[in-house]
Amino acid sequence: MTKTITFNELRKIKDSLPNGTSHRIADELGISVETVRNYFGGHNYKDGNSCGIHIEPGPDGGLVILDDTTILDRAIQILEESKESVAPEA
Repeated sequence: MTKTITFNELRKIKDSLPNGTSHRIADELGISVETVRNYFGGHNYKDGNSCGIHIEPGPDGGLVILDDTTILDRAIQILEESKESVAPEA
């Protein structure tokens, strides 16, 4: 499933993640941590793989077309988990 978001939105999600999330996602999905970092805008293709993102120049850092949302979906799940763990109980 493809998804289109702005580069700034993608970076905001990445920057909101708890420390160690890139390693956690990499371990869970059986991919290198550099591949996860490349997904969020990194450029280390010596140690990581391309991960199906395409960046088009434009406002808000440009548009990012994601060929596969698995990494993004897992990152959003982890964000939700971290919000729930710090939310005060009613």
